[in-house]
Amino acid sequence: MKKGRWIIILLTFIIALTGCTKKETSGIALERYSATYLSLFDTVTSIVGYAESEEEFNTITKQIHDEMLTYHRLYDIYNTYDGIVNLKNVNDTAGIAPVKVDQRIIDLILFSKEIYKESNHKVNIALGSVLALWHEAREDGLYDPLNAYLPDMDELIAESKHCDLDKVIVDDDNNTVFFEDPNIRLDVGAIAKGYATQKAIENIDISLLISVGGNVASTKSKPDGSPWVVGLQDTQKSEGNYKQKVILDKGAVVTSGDYQRYYEVDGVKYHHIIDPDTLMPAKYWKAVSVIVPDSGVADGLSTALFLMNQEDGQRLLDKYNGVALWTDKDGNEYQSNGFDSVIKN
Repeated sequence: MKKGRWIIILLTFIIALTGCTKKETSGIALERYSATYLSLFDTVTSIVGYAESEEEFNTITKQIHDEMLTYHRLYDIYNTYDGIVNLKNVNDTAGIAPVKVDQRIIDLILFSKEIYKESNHKVNIALGSVLALWHEAREDGLYDPLNAYLPDMDELIAESKHCDLDKVIVDDDNNTVFFEDPNIRLDVGAIAKGYATQKAIENIDISLLISVGGNVASTKSKPDGSPWVVGLQDTQKSEGNYKQKVILDKGAVVTSGDYQRYYEVDGVKYHHIIDPDTLMPAKYWKAVSVIVPDSGVADGLSTALFLMNQEDGQRLLDKYNGVALWTDKDGNEYQSNGFDSVIKN
């Protein structure tokens, strides 16, 4: 594996998100347009694409936005919405009796069970009760840094006994979810953004690139056949400084890292990606970037590889025909098999 000096942390667009550029395809002049939304998955969503008119582009991006907003509400574990049975409702009642849910919740749980199995239980959406303790401590610590604290380990251990995803029973015929262990709580933060993005764009027939909080996916190459270019940013420098550029036709690029969601206790940073074995923030890597055809898989794999050593991560990556870039705590960089093929020279 290659080893380098770059620190690769955050995925951002290389291309500008403003202005229009004409592309000629089969005699049809296409314009480049962009749109930005702030209402999806509590992050910034940016879309760049080529269309025959602004009206066509706006129609397509509104379709994507509306579908993503539905997924956002269905997968929300903190809020409820009128007329929607979402994951908060499931967490509140599925330990008492089966809950009838939207097919999109069924599909996400089944998809998550596959990632759970293939990742040797590293990516576990049933870890919600453990993650809730960390979430509370992090929120308190950000609000009152001088009194920041760590979750109590005894409480973490107690909650970890209620994280068996196999006890989340899905009845696909009747569209119900039931918790055999009533203390299970789902948290789909490691996978929902990428999964929803994939579902929202997979039937889009124009060339576009979407970034949902840095999770980047494309429908196909640009109209002239050239790939999109995505930058992996060096967070030691200001935004827009890239240490690596990768090309993307149809597929997704997702990074997991310890650089965004964290808080400090006694001068030590504690990030949000929790190792289910130690119940503490994972310590293998500074960041892991994954490129695979499916955005949901990319989201799940980036978390899984962040929680594994490189050898185990490579075996998992091979199952999904993906490539990856690992960055360790010292800034050393390690490429997976085939990563050279996606580097923008």
